[in-house]
Amino acid sequence: MATLTVWKFPTAQGADNALNILERLQKEELIQVNDAAVVRWPEGRKRPKTEQLHNLAGVGALGGSFWGLLFGLIFFVPLLGLAVGAAVGALTGSMSDVGIDDDFVRDVREKVTPGTSALFALTSHAVTDKVLEAFRGTDAELVHTNLSGAQEQQLREAFAEAEA
Repeated sequence: MATLTVWKFPTAQGADNALNILERLQKEELIQVNDAAVVRWPEGRKRPKTEQLHNLAGVGALGGSFWGLLFGLIFFVPLLGLAVGAAVGALTGSMSDVGIDDDFVRDVREKVTPGTSALFALTSHAVTDKVLEAFRGTDAELVHTNLSGAQEQQLREAFAEAEA
């Protein structure tokens, strides 16, 4: 089973520091990173900067379509207004079918704000207590949703078609 995890940090650089932790945990085989992305939102900017992390992504990486759609739903749809928001309602419905529901989107939107950053990671085979211990003291706040094996496969198939 894969877990989509969001670690939110109180500074725009906090997620960058967490990358070292995640990379170390992966090298120690305490977590498998299937895909990852970072959101940096410096103070005074209207929108965050997003980046998919190809250097950490595993064989099962979801690709840019997944991250683009997810970040669009979280950060950009609220800025575009109701007409566009209504048009993407079907997309949010399909995301909830694979374990990313409105509550997840709302929680991330409320917590990742100007002046903060976040590390998004699709992981599996985590040694949870070791991962939590590694992030202790980083001022990270954890927001996550668990995906079943079937949901993960459905998500991969949906975004593999978009990449083709």
